[in-house]
Amino acid sequence: MQNFKYSREEKLKKNTEIALLFDKGKWRTCGNLRIIILKDKPNLEVESLKFGVSVSKRYFKKAVHRNRVKRLLRECYRLNKDLFKEAFGEKTLAMMFWVSSEMPAKFQEVEEQFIKLCQMQKKS
Repeated sequence: MQNFKYSREEKLKKNTEIALLFDKGKWRTCGNLRIIILKDKPNLEVESLKFGVSVSKRYFKKAVHRNRVKRLLRECYRLNKDLFKEAFGEKTLAMMFWVSSEMPAKFQEVEEQFIKLCQMQKKS
């Protein structure tokens, strides 16, 4: 049985990890999704998979709308975690962003873009 949990240990929360991610990470974009990734390397140790989401106040002024989009992004990751691990690896820091002022109409729209993003990464 697959592990569909998004546990506390998996959440990217530490300021030091986030700063490292933004300093050394690589950006990927697919549609309205942007992701920044930092993979484990010999000179940069990443001990486990950590994942976070963010939605800019610039695009959604109301917290209700930002929270809705963040819920969709987290759910998308939670359900497609195996695909994500396959594409980006087990020891990775990652943060996903929604970069459009347009509210996603359906969860399937977000999930479709997330899957495309993972498939693009697998090919490269």
